[in-house]
Order: sequence, then C-alpha cells, then structure tokens
Amino acid sequence: MNALLGLFITVVMVFGGYMLAGGKLGIILHSLPYEMMMIGGAAMGAFIAGNSFSTIKHVGSDIMAVFKGPKWKKNDYRDLLCLMHDLVNVLRQSPVDVEAHIEAPQESAIFRKYPKIQKDHYVVELICDTIRSMIMNFDNVYQVEELLEKQLETMEEEALHGAHALQNMADALPALGIVAAVLGVIKTMASIDKPPEVLGQMIGGALVGTFLGVFLAYGIVGPFAAYVKHVREEEHSFYSLIREVLVASLHQHPANICIEVARRNAPKRVRPSFVEIDEALKESKKAAA
Repeated sequence: MNALLGLFITVVMVFGGYMLAGGKLGIILHSLPYEMMMIGGAAMGAFIAGNSFSTIKHVGSDIMAVFKGPKWKKNDYRDLLCLMHDLVNVLRQSPVDVEAHIEAPQESAIFRKYPKIQKDHYVVELICDTIRSMIMNFDNVYQVEELLEKQLETMEEEALHGAHALQNMADALPALGIVAAVLGVIKTMASIDKPPEVLGQMIGGALVGTFLGVFLAYGIVGPFAAYVKHVREEEHSFYSLIREVLVASLHQHPANICIEVARRNAPKRVRPSFVEIDEALKESKKAAA
C-alpha cells in the first residue's frame, strides 16, 4: 500500500506541478514511447547482462514484496518463539528425543503446529542444522555459534542480491537518459533547416530522455530498491531470532529466558509482548495435554 501511495503522489506532484506551471503534456506523451523504449530497453538489457538468472528471478519476488511487505508478520514471530521454546525444552530433556523432530521436520508434531513456518525451507534448515550441530558439539559453544553466524550472513547476502541489482539499475538510468537525449539532439541537428517551432519541439522531445532517466531512477526504481532492502533486512531479523534462542540455550539459560532474549531482539513493529508469548505458550501446553 505504501508503495502504491508513494508512486501515486510522485506522479501527481511531478506532472501536476509541470502542468500548473504552464507545461504541455503533449510533447512528453509524443516522445514517451520512443524514449521509454530506448531507456527502459537498455536498462533491461544491461540488467540481464549483469545478473545471473537466479538474481533476475529473485528480483521478480522482490518487486512483489514492495507491494506485499515483509513475509513474516507479528503472529509469525510469536509462533516462532513458541516453536523454539518447545524444541529447546525437548533438547534439554533428551537430546535423543529431539533428533526425531530435526531429522523429519515435516512429520514433527512440534513443527506441524506452525504450518507457515514448517513450509519455509530456510527456517527449517537453519533450526535443524543448528540443533544437529549442538548435539554433535554439545560442549563447544563458540564453534556452534560461529557456524550459525556464518550461515546467517550468507542468507542475508543472498537475500539482498535483488535490492543491489535494482539499485545498480537505478544508478544507470540517469546516464541512459542522457544517451537517449543525445540521440534526440543528433536527430535535431540533422533537421537544422526546419523552422524554429519544429526544432523547439524536437529539442523538447530530446530532453524528455534526460527527464525520464532521472525520474525513473530517483522517483521509482531507487525507492523500490531501498524498500526491498528494508523488507529483506526485516525478514532476516526473523531468522536472527533463531540464533538468539539457540545461543542463549548453548549458554545453559532456561527456555523461558532464551525466548525472552530473542523476543527483545525482534523489530519493534512486529515484536510480540511478554504477555502474548506467555499466553501462547499456555495455550500450546493445553493443546498438547
């Protein structure tokens, strides 16, 4: 919703101000298809040439995220903390019993209580791999913590590929706009024998290229890239909660303390309250009973 509102305001204010100042949209609308073909086509070609197929595919989901917002909502943070509480309790009681949950998470009674989390490959892999490492190196706290930190860094770097690709496109658009404007000037110079009013329209059309490149860069693509980065960073904080819980567990803190440490590190906008977590844990115990 914010993306659509921001885009609407940008377009209305730019073109509305232009028209109120006495500008005519006719020359812009006449040149727009050709300039967009040159600038947009060149930007798309450079984007394809400069990125792998997986990054290009990732950008598609990133653009959708601009309009949908972060994948993980407040309820998901609460569910993740409850899931981690259950797993830590089982791990403390019997490392052997927890193996059934981490070796077959799709069949685990604990994971099945939270289907959205269970369907996310990254969450399940991060939890299961880390608990498996904890069992294998139960006395080596810092080694497990280091492995977890490196895995999270890799995940964040991969998640931000799309934002970086969009930002690179935004950086290139003003220069591509100048390319289109130069071509317009070349066309104008080839018609130097035309009347002044015709030359004026041709020069105006050429300048549309410069305007369009700058407008797309700073009014649309650049803000989209910034918001994609924000969305992916907030989503990454969801995975970081897993680290907070398991690291606290490695240091032998009680399960409730591990959950509280992680809860306080959640982004404020989606952070569940202490009471919400407490009630959710009580409901989970009642359902299990």
